[in-house]
Amino acid sequence: MATVLGTYAWALLVEHEAGLRVDSVVQAVVIASALGRVQRLFDRADRLLACAVLPCAAAGGTELSTLIQRHPLAGDAVFVLGVAGAIWVRRFGARATRAGTLVVLPLIAVLVVPGGAPPVSGHTGTVWAAATALVAVAWGAVLTRTAQRTGLVARPPSARVTTATRAPHRWMPPSSRMALQMAAALTAAFVIGRNLWPDHWAWVVLTAFLVCSGARSRGDVLVKGAWRTLGAAAGTVVATAVSGLFGPRSDTAVVLIFVVLAVATWLRELSYAYWAACVTAVLSLLYDWFGQSPGDLLHTRLAGIAVGAVLGVTASWLVLPIRTEAVIRARTAAALSGLGEMMETDWRDAPAVRMAQARFTYRVDQLAAVTAPMRILAALPAPGALSSRRHPDHFTLRSVTTLRHCVGPVDELARAIRAAPDALTSDPVVTQRRHRLAAHALTVRRAIGRRPAPPAAAGATPSERPPTTGGAAPPNQSVLATVPVLAALDEIDTQLDVLSPLFDPSPVSTSGTTAAAAR
Repeated sequence: MATVLGTYAWALLVEHEAGLRVDSVVQAVVIASALGRVQRLFDRADRLLACAVLPCAAAGGTELSTLIQRHPLAGDAVFVLGVAGAIWVRRFGARATRAGTLVVLPLIAVLVVPGGAPPVSGHTGTVWAAATALVAVAWGAVLTRTAQRTGLVARPPSARVTTATRAPHRWMPPSSRMALQMAAALTAAFVIGRNLWPDHWAWVVLTAFLVCSGARSRGDVLVKGAWRTLGAAAGTVVATAVSGLFGPRSDTAVVLIFVVLAVATWLRELSYAYWAACVTAVLSLLYDWFGQSPGDLLHTRLAGIAVGAVLGVTASWLVLPIRTEAVIRARTAAALSGLGEMMETDWRDAPAVRMAQARFTYRVDQLAAVTAPMRILAALPAPGALSSRRHPDHFTLRSVTTLRHCVGPVDELARAIRAAPDALTSDPVVTQRRHRLAAHALTVRRAIGRRPAPPAAAGATPSERPPTTGGAAPPNQSVLATVPVLAALDEIDTQLDVLSPLFDPSPVSTSGTTAAAAR
């Protein structure tokens, strides 16, 4: 919110001095509110990239707004291509993904500003939009850097932690599928919105974008669509009742908008429904500030939100859908790859151990993010599926729970390695155990990919464990270091035993429930 308020103050000054319209201020607030959230993950290179990308995108958004007003068909097409292209570039890695996110921010501001204003002549607003975006990036970078240095917010993981080796895709990568889904949803939203509600088509398009944006799978988009619809409906009703107390251009309404926006940012981490309700309330108050009667638009807004949500869900389910099970398998395999890296790295190389530990923890968190919607779907009544081995309560939730149980032992293992790397590296029992654990993790990864297990080592299977004690120990071995390491390795191996049957390729009968279909 400090980023938002600072950018808002600058935009107000520019509007007054340069004689711009108030929509330039709205665009600045929209960009700053989204930037304030996403910049928490930026490193130094990302901030430099933002200084180049966001001003250009803000200038383009201003020109696009004029194009949509003068030539609606051409403007709509450019909007669809711009958003879809920003999603498509995700195939080039995390840096490209963040650049694409920055490109989308000014485009969304085009949908937020109420229509009806005449097009702006000249390009003065375009230049100032780029300058305001640059100010937002610089001001946000100063605030975020200060907050990280003081410990107010956590530092983001390094690019070496978040960047994963991308497996080759046989046909089409997920980013391309998501781009096509977004293009289909936005195209349908523009067509339906402009024909049913010519003056308020933006509600349909904005909802379709929010439902499809960031949806990792069919299950994710289904839950997000439901939360978006319910939350937006609640926010619209509440804001309609409150906004009638203020008149057009009311300063009280502006203060209330920022208060609700702050609450939305806070509650977003708890549930997307809270975010949708608060943001919709902000938009209702904004429209009221522009003089549009909230009571007259209530039914139109609710209908537009419902139609946009249906379009977003339909596109994600029918246009090259991304199955939730495939996403979970990929994220689980990535976490197991980090675990195998922890076992195979040189334990005397402290930075390499820390990197492997951080990668494993980060990938488990990423798995938890994609399985969160399935917790809701698993809670829905599903007669006949509760006993199925493929029910999400068994497959989805148990996979992430099992890997989360490995995080503690991995942390304990990393602490023990840092304390006595030489003793643990030279211990034959520990060496044998970690090699078997790496082979066990590889076996589970191959099962996840529906590939045959590698030939077992002579004399034992990966799940067999040598005794924790016994045998001759090296002269310099520290028993205090070895015992907790063996215990941690045993706990991790036990969790892999739990995880392996979840990906058993043997065929099973599945129920046709909504939760199962979402996979």
